[in-house]
Amino acid sequence: MRRRGFTLIEILIVVAIIGVLTTLGMVAGGNALRQARDVKRKTAINQIGRFLAGSQCYMPDAGAGDYDIGDIIGEVKTKFPQYAQFLGAVPKDPKGGTEAVTKYRYAVTESGQACALYANLENPNEPVTLTSLTAPTPGGGSGVLDASVTGPNGTTRYFQASNK
Repeated sequence: MRRRGFTLIEILIVVAIIGVLTTLGMVAGGNALRQARDVKRKTAINQIGRFLAGSQCYMPDAGAGDYDIGDIIGEVKTKFPQYAQFLGAVPKDPKGGTEAVTKYRYAVTESGQACALYANLENPNEPVTLTSLTAPTPGGGSGVLDASVTGPNGTTRYFQASNK
């Protein structure tokens, strides 16, 4: 009389196959997740950029410089309460941004004529459209640049929205 069932070898082979398939799925899912977070970053930067850098750059009370966008939006809401309803919640980076440190940046020049909002992307293979820039630059245009230093999300790719 022969017993029905699986041998230990057969079970180990099935477990190994499931492990390989799971690993492949996680790798593919990880890339999709990074790309989805990059789309969210670009959308947030474009939306806030239309407000802060639309027709004229916003000059913070502290003057020209590079700021976390949370500080700038808080200042704008305080100075211009009539715009608070249009700004809503402060956007933050989907990978580690907080209310205190959003990881979205705003840079404005001394003259206030040029400004840019920018964020570090996760996809290291994001196509570069601003080939002449090596750092986020007020007045440098809108698109993706390859910076000379790695950002907080682990790549040298940045997306910026600029008024010029």
